[in-house]
Amino acid sequence: MVGVAAGDSPKDGWSSRSAFILAAIGAAVGLGNIWRFPTLAGESGGGAFVIFYIACVFLLGLPLVLSEIFIGRAGQTDAVGSIRKVAEASNASPTWSVFGSVGAIAAFLILSFYSVVAGWVLYYAGVMGMDLIDAILSGDPFRGALAGESQEAIQGRMGDLFANPWLLLAMHFAFMGATLYIVAHGVGGGLEKAATWLMPAFFVLLVGITIYGAFVGNMGEAFAFLFTPDWSKLTPAVMNSALGQALFSLSLGVAGLITYGSYIREGSKLGSTSAAIAVADTSVALIAGLMIFPIVFAVGLDPAAGPTLVFQSLPFAFQSMPAGALIGFLFFLLILVAAITSSISLLEVPTAYGIGERGWGRRKSALIFGGGAFLIGIACLLGYNVWSDVRILGFWPLFAETDILDTVDGFTGKVMLPLVALLTSIFIGWKADRRLVEETTGLAGPMLGLWRFLIAWVCPIAVTIILVTGLFPSILGG
Repeated sequence: MVGVAAGDSPKDGWSSRSAFILAAIGAAVGLGNIWRFPTLAGESGGGAFVIFYIACVFLLGLPLVLSEIFIGRAGQTDAVGSIRKVAEASNASPTWSVFGSVGAIAAFLILSFYSVVAGWVLYYAGVMGMDLIDAILSGDPFRGALAGESQEAIQGRMGDLFANPWLLLAMHFAFMGATLYIVAHGVGGGLEKAATWLMPAFFVLLVGITIYGAFVGNMGEAFAFLFTPDWSKLTPAVMNSALGQALFSLSLGVAGLITYGSYIREGSKLGSTSAAIAVADTSVALIAGLMIFPIVFAVGLDPAAGPTLVFQSLPFAFQSMPAGALIGFLFFLLILVAAITSSISLLEVPTAYGIGERGWGRRKSALIFGGGAFLIGIACLLGYNVWSDVRILGFWPLFAETDILDTVDGFTGKVMLPLVALLTSIFIGWKADRRLVEETTGLAGPMLGLWRFLIAWVCPIAVTIILVTGLFPSILGG
């Protein structure tokens, strides 16, 4: 085995395989599953997108998940250091570690706007929580949400929030503060404790609200929408969206699984562990669709409403549903839990880099990178109000019309994540030492051969398609 963990003592790792799986699922499960997947499924026509997305997860996502975990497990340090160690053990150039640096920068930038979006969730959880308290105090705890408010008033809350930079800042500060607090407490005392408490609560909420939707919503229509394919809707643009969502949903390209993999102790079966992460993450996305779309169809909402579906359409839907005040609060609490488990993994990546490469203490590193992401996030939230006319990449046609947050989101998602995933697949498929791979992953025979084929040939081609079509959407007719 090459090296030992840097930054944390060798004892500061996951206490068990199940703890790592929960933490890794928490890193993958986030706003991408609960917000972005239903949005893309709705906009892309449902079934054909969903089936193609599932294929992408297991043909592309799973090999990359195993690759990232392998690098971390073999290197036992931060992402940059782990890639360097695997390269040296494979007689490859240590400059391959550059894609670890790009991944860490991507995680840092994504955290900056992710915290702002999570702040929206925190705001809506607060609104729904106050509404639930009001319902309880009024003696009708099972009434609909936001009683007496018009549809225009409910849907106008998001615009009012965006127009208030101080409220956006307060929510951003609170969420980033919680993220920083958890990461500063280390692997065992912070990351693992958060995962082992929050992920079971997340799954209870997810299943509970889905069962609620099955009884009061239109589950049959939702199921047909999600799993009955209309192949005429599987356009190149839809396939590109599905490929990109597979990377985004599994948190690939941000070096998070490399970092988390470095905290694994001896004896973990990386193949089955990676499969469990991919299956759990995909299942959450599908269940999220079955949670949201029955409610959408039951009240006649447009499934293709886009990003506003969760924040503007569903609060109105909860108004007309039994126990809507309670379910609305639990729904946004569910999203908030998913957001925090992902945000701590995003901050952990640069924090581990500061520890391993710069020699900083954990709290200092977390504060520097968390504070930096917070400041960039301020620019993102100001892009909705006082800096609404600012276009930071206005010279680039792809981002000429996007605000600050969408520009950072688009640049990381269309450029940085696919680039890191591409370099990861080439590095593992063509450069990593075969014996080191076999010893670390525990794979052998046909399973090892299949993984090496997918990571060496299929993944580079598919990820290149994501990268090229993301940068030049006119290829897809966009």
